[in-house]
Parts: sequence; structure tokens; C-alpha cells
Amino acid sequence: MSAKALFVYDENEVAYKFNDSHPFNQQRLVLTVDLLRKAKALSGDSLIRPMPADETQLCSVHSQEYVNAVKALSADQPTDEWMHQAGKYGLDTEDTPFFPGMHEATSILVGGSIRAVDAVLGGEAGHALHLGGGLHHAMPHKGAGFCVYNDAAVAIAHAKSKYGVRVLYIDTDVHHGDGVQWSFYTDPDTCTFSIHETGKYLFPGTGAVNERGDGTGFGTTINVPMEPFTEDESWLECFEEVLVKTAAQFKPDLIVSQHGCDAHAYDPLAHIHCSMEIYRAMPRIIHRLAHEHCQGRWVALGGGGYDIWRVVPRAWSLLWLEMSEHPLLRQLEQNPEMALPADWVAKWRPHYGEALPTTWLDAVHTWDPIPRRREITEKNRHTKEIASLYLA
Repeated sequence: MSAKALFVYDENEVAYKFNDSHPFNQQRLVLTVDLLRKAKALSGDSLIRPMPADETQLCSVHSQEYVNAVKALSADQPTDEWMHQAGKYGLDTEDTPFFPGMHEATSILVGGSIRAVDAVLGGEAGHALHLGGGLHHAMPHKGAGFCVYNDAAVAIAHAKSKYGVRVLYIDTDVHHGDGVQWSFYTDPDTCTFSIHETGKYLFPGTGAVNERGDGTGFGTTINVPMEPFTEDESWLECFEEVLVKTAAQFKPDLIVSQHGCDAHAYDPLAHIHCSMEIYRAMPRIIHRLAHEHCQGRWVALGGGGYDIWRVVPRAWSLLWLEMSEHPLLRQLEQNPEMALPADWVAKWRPHYGEALPTTWLDAVHTWDPIPRRREITEKNRHTKEIASLYLA
């Protein structure tokens, strides 16, 4: 093994763009990479580039019919026939509208997640991060939730077919990881764990605690739906307790984690009230479990995150600091008020137009307290107990 961690990135990944007003904005990749470089935490020898996924790889999860539709709707001017059929494939919605070059742009994202799997299971590195990935809502026959192809599911299928491994998939996005769950719902060798805001109030409306898998895959689906306005302490309590039991029972060969950072209080598309602390703590927990259960083999992907200025760059940078075991983490433990690189803040503040955070973590002591904290915590603990019901 030649490296602790590798960072999969290609500037062309920003081509995954629905339109100028869409909340899914891959400019967050540029912001994150720039923050890491200005923090002197991302060296050139850590970077590897993806190759686009090929059709065989895409069809390990998606139907040939759907791939054909994505290709046809990727033209600069799709035919009227294909435009009329776009709704059949979920590609005519406000959330997931077709766009020119869609197939090519998404194939690179899928290829990046496959490249991360190969880096880890091929022995190049112990860990690999692909922030362009994490498109966890796409279904075998349909796009959904800003996701055209499901790179996470394809990467897992690739890991299983090429290397014969048991995969634990961990989804920390505030939205339920439905596309990955349903792709492996009957598979006893893939365990999907998702912590998210309850689907009672949020897209995609699934991820109930009683969704546990089916057939020989029963027990390998774990969902931990959290109440709106959940805060750091309750979120992390439920995440760690259920995940530790899940990993111990399932005994994975590889962990694939999805790191949507939209459970932050600033995120505009959800109702969870967590701070940057969960984005420091969750990678640390996953990192520990990777070394406890699968010889450190860990692939991490991006995901949701719609406050691209104040939240995503910090959260994803903390993930890379953990994966690469960078000394900045120790400094942050000693000084929780440690400042972000001043040149990063100065560079991007004019583009945002408002004050950017100046520290890695949030000053939560200045935030207004959440009403009903006790009731929310108690409800989450009840959910945690149900989620743990069949776990040793």
C-alpha cells in the first residue's frame, strides 16, 4: 500500500450542471479543493483522475433502456420523441431535468467512484475520497433527486463483482439514501445504513426504521430517521450507537460512505439543526470502524449540500483531513476556534456577497437554543432503539 489516502478529482466534474438556478451546484468542489490547497492539506501526489464509466459498468445497476434514454436526452437538441419520453425516466422534473452533455458528465462522476474503489481494493491506498460522487437517489430505471446515474450503487456493484467483497454502505446525507438501499435490498452481502431526517417531512419520503431488507437480505438494511431540528448531540448519539452495532454484526470487507453535508443548520433544503461538529465526528467514527473491521479499507463519496459557501467546503475538508490523518486535525482539537486560511476567505467572500465563516467549526454557543430539545432527543432515542432491535 503506497498511500494513506488518495483524492479523486477532475475539474470537468463541474460539468454536472442542470441549470444556473439549480441548487445542486458543483462549484462546491472548486471551493473545497481551493480550501484544502490553501490549508496546505492537499498535495499533488494525493490526486488521481477518474475515467468515465463505460456502459457495462453503468448497466450493473441501471437498465440498458434507461442508459439509452440518458444518452439520447444528452444531445444539444434531443428529438421531440425523446423529449416526450423524458418523464418516463424521471428526467423532466424541476429536480432532475435533462441537460446537454448529461451522459458524459455523469459518467465521469460514476467513473470517479469506481476509481476510488479500485485504488483501495487494488492496494494503492488505504482510503480514497471522491467528492464528485454520492448521487444516491437515482434508480435503475429512473433519475431522481438531482441524480442521473447512481455512482454509489455502481461502485458497490463493481467492488462486489471484481473483488468479491462484502460492502457496508454508510449514508450521512440528510435525505434518505433510497437509490442505494433499493438496489441492494435483497442482497445479504451489502449492508446499507442511512441516518437522515425522517421522510415524514422530507424528500424522498422513505427510510422508515422498519425498512430492513427482504428475503435473504433481511436485516442488512438499517435506517435511523431523525426528527426535524435534531442537534449535534442527539444526531451523533444515534449515529454512533447504531452504526457500531451494525458494523460489528455485518463484518464488512469494505466501507463505502456517502457524505452529504445537508444536515447542517444552514442548509436551505432540510430541517436538521446540526453544526460543523458532526462533520468532524462522523468521519472519525467511520475511520475507526474501517480499521476495526476491514483493515482500513474505506471509500468516501460526496453527496448533498446546498449551502455551498458556508458549509460544504468546511465539511468536506474536515472529511479529507480525517482520511489523510492531517496534523491540522490535532491542532483543531487543541484550538476549536482555529481560523480558516485567511486567503481563502478573502478570495471567495466577494463571490458570496455576505460574511463567510472564518473558523473551521461553528460557534454554537452563540446560536439560539432549539425549543423542544428534550422531546426531540427522546423521540430520536426511541427510534435508535427500534433501529437496533435486531442488532447484537
